[in-house]
Order: sequence, then C-alpha cells, then structure tokens
Amino acid sequence: MSSDDIRVLIADDQSMVRQGFTVLLNAEPGIEVVGQAVDGADAVAQAGALTPDVVLMDVRMPGTGGIEATRLLTEPADATVKVLILTTFDLDEYVYEALRAGASGFLLKDASAEELAQAVRVVARGDALLAPNVTKRLIAEFSRLSPVPRAPLKDRLGALTERETEVLTLIAQGLSNAEIAVRLVLAEQTVKTFVSRILAKLSLRDRTQAAVHAYETGLVRPGGI
Repeated sequence: MSSDDIRVLIADDQSMVRQGFTVLLNAEPGIEVVGQAVDGADAVAQAGALTPDVVLMDVRMPGTGGIEATRLLTEPADATVKVLILTTFDLDEYVYEALRAGASGFLLKDASAEELAQAVRVVARGDALLAPNVTKRLIAEFSRLSPVPRAPLKDRLGALTERETEVLTLIAQGLSNAEIAVRLVLAEQTVKTFVSRILAKLSLRDRTQAAVHAYETGLVRPGGI
C-alpha cells in the first residue's frame, strides 16, 4: 500500500456487500480498503482508529444507521473524512437526510466497479458526487417536501453577492465548474474562487450541501431544473 493511496472504510450490515466492494476496490490502483464495519457505530469507531479518507456508508443499517454515523463523522470542525452513501434505490428519503447530514454524495449498490472507483476518487479529492441526474432529482424531490423558510430570500442566503448567488444556482442545477465558467463567461479558476467563498459564507462543507441549501432556501425550486 502506498502512502498516497485513498484509504477506504466500508460500512454495511451485509457481509457479502462488504466483501464484494472490498474485492472491487482493492483491485483498483491507488485505492486500498483499510477496514469493514457492520453498522454505523462500528463505522464511527473504526474511522477514529483507521483514519480513512472515504467511508462507503450503507444508509440503512440496524442500530446506528448511516445518517447518524455520517453526522458524527462530518460534524466536527476538523473532520476530513468524506462519506459516500450506498443505497439500493435512488429516490430514498434517507439518502436526502444523509446529504443534509454531511455526506458528499451517494451511489447505488448495483454500480459498476468503474463507477464505484470513480465515485471514491471524486469524493476523496474534495469534490461532491453531484453531477448525475439522479442526484439532482433526489435533492429536488425531497427538498420539495421540506417547508421553505418564510424569511426573505436575501436573509436566507447570507451575504452572497449577486454573482455568488448565480453560481450557487448553477451548482444546484448540477453544473461543474467548467460548465459554470462557460455559462457565465468566466475563467474556471474564478468559478472555483466563487465556490469557495459560497461554502465559507454559508458554512457548508461541499457542493452537495450547497445544492441542498439552494433548494431549501427557495433559491431553486423543485422541478425547475
């Protein structure tokens, strides 16, 4: 194992799932599975001992489930671990709650080995697994069920400038930095700067939480993407 390898912890109550993902990921260059956990509490304990870069977290587990475990792992201000939620079906209300709790994205359990490895690499480098249409649909569907705050939109978005608000809207629509740069006729590095400012001003961890925030504040309406 190289010191540069992405360290992965797999948390799932099904032994076959854990073993299967372990075999798939260990076959990928630059990725090493460092542990397996049987539930959320086990995942939190092992993450503390093994310091993984990414936790593949089943959203539905007996005892401490994936949502609470995700919150416990990502809530500390100095948390560096990324959580990638595993689910059997896409429109899962628990997945949305996990995204709100701090997960960087989600992946269906029937994903291919290539998709699995790519997802791990994406979240490990600090990006959010937001691009797939299914993720946008999930956020839109379940944020629709959440009451929209009644405070003026300006108050809900803090001190964002007009340009930052534009960028946040496009993040919520699933656009990458490169796509946002083209849309707004900006340099990609400028967009990256705007994204960093947005996350800092709104105290958000990543693009996924930014997208959820955009829907829940009413900046972007479900069905409007």
